[in-house]
Amino acid sequence: MDATADRTGPTINGASDTMAVDRTRCVLELDDVRASLDSGISLASTSLLLERGSFELIDAGDYARAAAFADLCSGLIEPASGTVRFLGHEWQAMPNDYANALRGRIGRTFAAEAWLPRLSLIDNILLQQRHHTRRAEADVLAEASDLARAFGLPGIPVSRPEDVAPIDRVRASLVRAFVGNPALVLLEHPLQGRFVDLLEPLVNVIGRARRRGAAVLWLTLTPGTWAMRNLPITGRLRLSDARLARIST
Repeated sequence: MDATADRTGPTINGASDTMAVDRTRCVLELDDVRASLDSGISLASTSLLLERGSFELIDAGDYARAAAFADLCSGLIEPASGTVRFLGHEWQAMPNDYANALRGRIGRTFAAEAWLPRLSLIDNILLQQRHHTRRAEADVLAEASDLARAFGLPGIPVSRPEDVAPIDRVRASLVRAFVGNPALVLLEHPLQGRFVDLLEPLVNVIGRARRRGAAVLWLTLTPGTWAMRNLPITGRLRLSDARLARIST
């Protein structure tokens, strides 16, 4: 596995892991956020700061909580109070078109698979880059093909999602999350608790992303992933019904 060393860490509820925060390195910041998330989940007085190169493992508890927290980080849920900033920009202060463009810098897997069934997997993968960027499609295809090989695919599947084996859909979801050199990667239950053979290539690709300055949040739902001690993470967090808490390692 590719273990990227990093001394940076998050600030949680006002307490820094290691040293004074350099906000020029900040990718994601939750500042005293209170929010009513989906499915009746509430978040009270939570602060978090992720710097470039951070890799945090979050015990999210369940699918709804993981998805809602990722939505909050992506500016899709408005906090009741406090602010959520991405790359220094407050989501709620941005015009919709600017916010949508900025979401092009976020890669994400979804705990509940999120494929458009009428599109092929390759079109699903390319959709965000087509919508949010002006990159040449040939460049995006080349990058996606490289990621596909890294995750064990011979190329990007051209079939519709329903016609692709579950493990290959997971591989494709990881390609989609990392294509476009995102500044923030949100991994909701990325291996679905069963595709452990993908752990090593996933950690290697995470390492590549971190070296480019990306911050990564892995929201796990399984005790097995939470118990792993060989992940090159910079911190562990637990998301409960009320708050995000720092867990000592």
